[in-house]
Parts: sequence; C-alpha cells; structure tokens
Amino acid sequence: MTNFNGTITDKNQLISIQNRGYAYGDALFETIKASHGKLLFWEDHYFRLMASMRILRMEIPMNFTMEFLEEEIQKTLKANSMTNVSSRVKLVVHRNEGGLYLPTTNDVSFVISVKQIEDDFYVFQDGFYEVDLFKDHYVSPSLISTLKTNNKILNVVGSIYAKENNLNNCFILNTDKQVVEALNGNIFVVKGNTIKTPPISDGCLKGVMRKQIIEVLKPLTEYELIEESVSPFELQKADEIFITNVIIGIQPITKYRKKEFKSEVSKTILQKLNVKLRLSVQH
Repeated sequence: MTNFNGTITDKNQLISIQNRGYAYGDALFETIKASHGKLLFWEDHYFRLMASMRILRMEIPMNFTMEFLEEEIQKTLKANSMTNVSSRVKLVVHRNEGGLYLPTTNDVSFVISVKQIEDDFYVFQDGFYEVDLFKDHYVSPSLISTLKTNNKILNVVGSIYAKENNLNNCFILNTDKQVVEALNGNIFVVKGNTIKTPPISDGCLKGVMRKQIIEVLKPLTEYELIEESVSPFELQKADEIFITNVIIGIQPITKYRKKEFKSEVSKTILQKLNVKLRLSVQH
C-alpha cells in the first residue's frame, strides 16, 4: 500500500505520464530507515528535504510540518503491517502537473512507499567489497548536485558499469577529477589517524549518514576529521576506505584496483554509531 497525498492506496496504481517527476525529473526524495516504527535521523531528513524544496523553488505547503510528514509515514507503515519490523521508507515530493520546462504551478504532492528490510540497527559488513572509478561521466559540482533529486541517471549508468565489470560499487568523480562519492553513498578515506571526506562544495550528496559519522568523529581525540578534496591517487595510499548511507550505515571497501584494505576504523565507528542510535531510540 502506498500513501499518495495522505490517501492510502493500492501500490500498483499508475501515476500520470504528465507527472513532472517522471517527465522532467522535477522531484526530490528521501530514503529513511525505520526501526520498529522509529524513524532514524528523521529531523535531519526533514530539514534536508525542506532546504532542497526551497532551492528548487517548490512551494512548501503550510501543513508540511515535521510532525505531519512523520504521521503520514507512520500511517503508511501501519497500512503495510510494518510498525514492528525494520523498513526502508521512500518519501518523494514532486511538483504538480502542468507546463513544460516552465511549470504552471510550484505546488507539490507527495508519495510514501515502504519496503521491509532485515536489520534493525547497523550490522558490520565484513564481506569482500571491490570498487573502482567510474570515469564515463562526471558530476558538475553545484548546489543542485548536492540534492537528492530523482535525476540519478549517472548513478544508474554507473551501477550498470559496476555490474558489467564484476564490481560491488564505483566512485564518482567531479569535473575537476576529484573523487566525490560512491554510487550509493558518501565516502571516507582513512590514512593514519586522519579521516578525510570530500566537502559538499565538491559536488557530493549532502548525506544524512555522512552528517552522523562526522558528529560521531568530532569528539574523538584519536582521529582528525578533515573535509577536503580527495584525489584518485590518495585511494591507493589509504589504510581504509568506507562508504556511508542511511540504509547500510557503513560499508567498508576491501579492494580498490590492486590495493586491499583493512576495516578496523570503520568497525570502531560503526560501534559508536550504534551506541548513539540506541540512546536516541530509547528517548
């Protein structure tokens, strides 16, 4: 069952071919992890969505409060009998139909869909995980490239490339040939006691899990966190590299080209993330 503008409906219902998200990619989305009905990092998702809507000049409805959208998500989880399991929630906001490139309205609609997933908290991923660079297309760094819009064709083509080359993932480069992110998350590069992640200004997604990891790292005296451009040459010199997103948490890289990596730091950070998470769920 899907939630369309507050109405629970059969998920096989088709959207109009005039839908602006479909026709022009005029839509934003948030992927949220729900653990037994608790929305993880909901406040961060909500404020990112509101900021993104303003950047895209979408009209934010008066009722689009944090409480309203959370209630609508909870309603969708309940309709799908998912309040006592963990799930992946997708909240899509699209500008309403009308116009060509120039819309006839800036009013919006929303769609919420849910899918059950296995893990309640974040589990350490210790399997083989190989990546390489995806160099067929580049991210052009701008405010728009940091948003979670449904213009994700680079990620789609990159994912196909990864599959064709028996890779688990790829790193995306920007037009300055700096590494900005993975196909499905932000990246962190560990060298000694320094942990580096590309700055938002390089064009990477303003990731919600990226923000959580930065907050976990800041008080730790044993590591120095730097937001700085990452060159492809640094990857082979790194001790560890890991990818972050809100569904998996942390995904350690075990191999990049001929270099193999450890995953001790990522395991430590994941433990601290889960502690933070359990404390927030208890409140």
